[in-house]
Amino acid sequence: MKAAVITFPGSNCDRDAITTLLKFTSKVKNIWYQETNIDNDTDLIVIPGGFSYGDYLRSGAMAKISPVINEVKRLAQRGVKVLGICNGFQILTESGMLEGVLMRNQKMKFSCKDVYLRVENQDTEFTKNYKKNQVIRMPIAHADGNYFADTETLKKLEDTNSIILRYVDKNGNVTDDSNPNGSLLNIAAITNKNRNILGMMPHPERACDPDNGGVDGVTMFKSLLK
Repeated sequence: MKAAVITFPGSNCDRDAITTLLKFTSKVKNIWYQETNIDNDTDLIVIPGGFSYGDYLRSGAMAKISPVINEVKRLAQRGVKVLGICNGFQILTESGMLEGVLMRNQKMKFSCKDVYLRVENQDTEFTKNYKKNQVIRMPIAHADGNYFADTETLKKLEDTNSIILRYVDKNGNVTDDSNPNGSLLNIAAITNKNRNILGMMPHPERACDPDNGGVDGVTMFKSLLK
């Protein structure tokens, strides 16, 4: 697998993503946001977390017009897998590669903690090594993770099984208390209709080492490797 990790001004999880990917493949390239070319033989593009452009205007609003985004869109249209994590998810929605928007957390506070997630759809390249309805644990760290979309979009996401992860309690129940940011339908991750673009607020790259408190993210990267 050949992977590329995008770095924007203000990215702070690009190194985490690169370090994690190097556990699964030796072919990892760091791409600066001003680049206008990503190799055609790239298998996976990761848009990492952080505060691109200092979250000026809105999270991801400036990053979406960076030169490299045109390349991400071009390769995504060809079927290359794109994983947007945290700020990466925000960039994917701002750039129109995923539907909806990430707004300020419901309680208007930055949230940094481990959360439980339920795998809603394992029939993707990102989740095929998980089991449907499997409960996993990953960390979050965001202030703008409140997923919102209109009623029509939410229905379409549900009807097409495009909701990939939901926030749940440790027993797998969808509850208000298990929702850390107010996301509608407890949405933690969604995909596009072609299943090659995934946006998620939790950090799988921070859940790949027992010294960091958990390894549930390993399964996602192993899924991608296959």
